[in-house]
Amino acid sequence: MPPALTTSQAATGSEPDGHAPAIRLSHVHKTYGRPGTAAPVLDDISLDVAPGEFVTLLGASGCGKSTLLNLIAGLDRPTTGTIEVPSGRPALMFQEHALFPWLTAGRNIELALRLAGIPRPERRPEAERLLELVRLSGSYGKRVHELSGGMRQRVALARALAQGSRVLLMDEPFAALDAITRDVLHDEITRIWAERELTVLFVTHNVREAVRLAQRVVLLSSRPGRVRRQWHIDLPQPRRIEDTGVADLSIEITEELRGEIRRHGKH
Repeated sequence: MPPALTTSQAATGSEPDGHAPAIRLSHVHKTYGRPGTAAPVLDDISLDVAPGEFVTLLGASGCGKSTLLNLIAGLDRPTTGTIEVPSGRPALMFQEHALFPWLTAGRNIELALRLAGIPRPERRPEAERLLELVRLSGSYGKRVHELSGGMRQRVALARALAQGSRVLLMDEPFAALDAITRDVLHDEITRIWAERELTVLFVTHNVREAVRLAQRVVLLSSRPGRVRRQWHIDLPQPRRIEDTGVADLSIEITEELRGEIRRHGKH
């Protein structure tokens, strides 16, 4: 098993292959509240994500994982520090599908294409192509209530991809799904990531999900969130949740996460 990296080793500021990072966070702080009573959520986060890298972000509830994704997506601004996404605004996929129920699956995707500036005659063919990419061929005309939970998340993924960004942020997108559906969608997201050469930053509470999907797992400390530890994962894809390598590394990371929760509980 490859050795875990310490925080100091992680914050190198450049990638080994010499390419500029797809995401660069430099000394990012985020606090909420009025001066004098402000509560820190994120503290001195420095992190690079390389182009084409799949990184999962782990941490206890309330450690700032979703806040960090919102900052990278441009939905909020850091209190101090800088965030760089050279390719432009990332696409963001939420835990809830957030589809418009009065639109069909295809029309939901077309709305994203419209906002991305795709000419009207090209939208339906592109929406159908994206539905095919997420294994939903023939579902263009289906309403949201006709789709299962897994199908809705596939449409939400297609809509995120319709934004045309090479950087995809995913905030616990499979947390509400049953184990089998989640397992299938793990296969789908790793396939699409590889086919489209995306950069993915994926937030999850599920340690095994993190290890199954990622090339790198980043653990945040309890609030305020700091980069506590990182693991580079050399296990080949495709992986299974039940694989020995996935299970062994999951145990190690879980112990680290438990220790972090215990430390937080003493304050």
